[in-house]
Amino acid sequence: MTPSPTADGGALSGDRRYEFRAIALLALGFGLVGLDRWLVMPLAPQIMRDLKLDYQDLGNLAAAVGLSWGVFAILMGNLADRIGRRRIVIASVIGFSLLSGVSGLAGSLAMLMVARLAMGVAEGAYCPASYAAALDASRPARRGLNLGIIQGAFALFGLALGPIIATQLVAIVPSWRAVFQIVAVPGLVLAGAMFVVLRDPPRAARPAVTADPAPRASWRDVLARRNVRVAIPAIFCSMSGIFVLGAMTPVFLTDVVRLNGPQMGLVMSGLGFGGFVGQIALCGISDVIGRRPALVAAFLGGAAALAALVLTAHTPLPLFALLFLAAFCCCGANALLAGPVAGEAVPYTLSSTAMGLVVGLGEIFGGGIAPSIAGRIAVTTGLPTTLLTVSGVLVLGAVASVALIETAPRRGHGAARPETPAIAV
Repeated sequence: MTPSPTADGGALSGDRRYEFRAIALLALGFGLVGLDRWLVMPLAPQIMRDLKLDYQDLGNLAAAVGLSWGVFAILMGNLADRIGRRRIVIASVIGFSLLSGVSGLAGSLAMLMVARLAMGVAEGAYCPASYAAALDASRPARRGLNLGIIQGAFALFGLALGPIIATQLVAIVPSWRAVFQIVAVPGLVLAGAMFVVLRDPPRAARPAVTADPAPRASWRDVLARRNVRVAIPAIFCSMSGIFVLGAMTPVFLTDVVRLNGPQMGLVMSGLGFGGFVGQIALCGISDVIGRRPALVAAFLGGAAALAALVLTAHTPLPLFALLFLAAFCCCGANALLAGPVAGEAVPYTLSSTAMGLVVGLGEIFGGGIAPSIAGRIAVTTGLPTTLLTVSGVLVLGAVASVALIETAPRRGHGAARPETPAIAV
């Protein structure tokens, strides 16, 4: 007998063994996304010397990944709703793994830029499709926690462990090029495991949005949802916090606080570890207390931590603790908005589209535009003012989050996602 359709991923969400295996593989995939994305930064001195790059070139490489990621998260999230998440997830893992190896072959800035742009395409495609695949596999009460685990792997591998992995590897292999080629291998192995394990829900278990057996995923239907409209400006705030902290805090610590290099590195590790813990913990907490109160608390907590970091902290341990807390809150808020908030706002057949739209626009603004604005503020008014401005932006995120409609299942709301594209206002 075919399982009855639900808005929670149909036949997959009741299979606990499948849930565990799928979430583990999807989390490892997003961890490799984070590692590949941030690998350039700890290897920058060697890359800049070999390819004769300057700081502007380095900034352009980072922006290229963010912009292509954002655009293709929007486009490929929509496609994943139409052809299935599994195909997009596996193809994306193969794509960004191979492109990591290609990055190691680059003999010029132009070739490296093309490789990084293409990597942003593959990683942007992976993001919403993997989130939706996690929703397919998750029991309703574990949606937030599972999406937090997946997103937390990005911060753990990319921001916390990535610099350690890169600097240790480059010390024992011939050059930075070999590092890129080595880190491509785990992704290809992971793609094989995903091919065996991952599956899309049977079509019979998918809730129908229209009489068409394969309805077109519509951005108009997605934007008709109030929580999607609220999540977009809110994620602008959380993404701005993450990327501006990553770009500006190192120079703030060395040029303003006057920490030496090893001290700065220790303090900056708080960004990765705080983000990792925050993305898991805050999403899990939101399963219990609700998405809206968790988000409001995260934005206000991040704003307070960042203001205290600028105004009161002058030694490594307090700076580490406050940066850990700021990253905990910013990354946790981002994980909530990109995952449970966007995914629960729409029917099953639109979840990739909704999450892709929210995270894609957040990447374009937070990863591409906000750091440029922050740089201008730093030049004209100073680094402390830049970080205090981000603190104010996080307060705006809390204000926006108040307008969300609660959807956490344990709060008595959203036990099943809506099955029709009716407007929620």
